[in-house]
Amino acid sequence: MPLHVRHFARPSIAVRTRCLVPVFALALGAACASAQTLAVKSKESGCIDTPKVVEGATYRCTTASGAAAYFNVPDGNSERAPRRPPSGTAAPVPPSSQPSGPGLPRVDAATQKGRDELRRKVLQDELSTEEKLLLESRAAYANGAPPAIADEQKDPQRYAERIAKLRQAVALHERNIEALRRELGLPR
Repeated sequence: MPLHVRHFARPSIAVRTRCLVPVFALALGAACASAQTLAVKSKESGCIDTPKVVEGATYRCTTASGAAAYFNVPDGNSERAPRRPPSGTAAPVPPSSQPSGPGLPRVDAATQKGRDELRRKVLQDELSTEEKLLLESRAAYANGAPPAIADEQKDPQRYAERIAKLRQAVALHERNIEALRRELGLPR
């Protein structure tokens, strides 16, 4: 996974809410959305292009902010958009594979390689730190039977809580190590 990350505009809360309301209404069997046409739903969602069928009665369009808006229009609507794009037109390209815009900087191969090497070194450092922390946590856990502290001898509940926390710490470090190894492509 390359070090650079592309950021895409997130739709506003109003757009996300408008997109989800018809989905929930349809899922709950509500008939409130059934009276709305494709044109009305498109306008409500703030579409700047023609909505395209995603699946069934679910449509997708692009808003003014560049975010995708999804909404449902019930079947039997006379203003439905075509199910498939006309022949000769290409299918929409997912955002992750679209080239960068003309105003966005490009990263040359040498710079990217340096970033990838730095990222790998950081992950390896994190892995070695997590392995040390795991050893310390396992030693403190002592296979579920660490020696009781003075105040825990009088209160067995405190002892049980400390053992649970130690067990959680061991499990956390094990999960972190597994995730770092997976990220680095190392065997587990």
